[in-house]
Amino acid sequence: MKRFTFLSAAAILCLGFFASASAQDYPVRPVQVFVGFPPGGSADIVGRLVMQKLSDVTGKQFVVENRTGAGGNIAFAATASAKPDGYTLLFSTPGIAINPSLYKKVNFKIEDFTPIALIGEAPLVLLANAKLPIKSINDLVAMGKTKPDAIRFASSGNGSSSHLAMDVLRHMTGMQYLHIPYRGGGPALVDVMSGEVDVTMLPISESMPYVRDGRVVALGQTGVTRSTIAKDMPTIEEAGVKGYASTTWYMVLGPANLPANVVSFMQTQLSNVLQMPDLRDRVQAAGVNIINGDSAKAKAFLDEEYKKWAALIKASGTVIE
Repeated sequence: MKRFTFLSAAAILCLGFFASASAQDYPVRPVQVFVGFPPGGSADIVGRLVMQKLSDVTGKQFVVENRTGAGGNIAFAATASAKPDGYTLLFSTPGIAINPSLYKKVNFKIEDFTPIALIGEAPLVLLANAKLPIKSINDLVAMGKTKPDAIRFASSGNGSSSHLAMDVLRHMTGMQYLHIPYRGGGPALVDVMSGEVDVTMLPISESMPYVRDGRVVALGQTGVTRSTIAKDMPTIEEAGVKGYASTTWYMVLGPANLPANVVSFMQTQLSNVLQMPDLRDRVQAAGVNIINGDSAKAKAFLDEEYKKWAALIKASGTVIE
């Protein structure tokens, strides 16, 4: 009996040792990181910058995969249903907080995720075709009140930040527009420049090269304050819509019930790389204000965003089948 007890205790100690070693070794294979929008968009650009730096610093592989479609819902649902072992993560935009209220049916709930880290936020820019007689917010609102489809608005997708930011503007000003959802901001911008559509609203990093060379006209940026990469561009509030503000943001999440060691490893390493000057410079050059929030801050932020958008969407009456 004593020998059995001794061996049992030894076995338990060994199991504890291997469990501890396993926790310390995470990840032992490549980690898949979903982005819900196409390559070249702001989420893809920022996500790849962060994950590449994380791979370089840790010596582990964090592989970005674009799971596009349905305003990010395909990537969100794939993450929510994944095994909570830390090998499927999500680099998310606001759609994760917006879509449960915006869409009539989605295959996930906000409770299906473990927030890991809040990366940062960035303003959008309201852009118009350069040949249109629209040079200000007031011009746009006036034209949008002439008839319901006077303005053809191209969003980066149903439920995207651009779609909802424009819908809030509609609700606050009384203007109308014809919404044409695209599969990503790049194609929407191309059609604004060609005149196929009139306006779009895109993250500032995607917008500035085309504003600077005059291919589109910037009507205003959506942040509370002016971005450091566009100090000469007024906010939409400064341009005449008092109280208006809407930003896009970036967060890393995993499925619900993610192990504590995975959350701890990821938030520690993400915080570490976000403080490195080379990555900070590149992310900020993309127009992103780095927040670098831990899991608790990310969860509180996500819950607040969910409540905010649920109220705004209910007030606007916007629902997507």
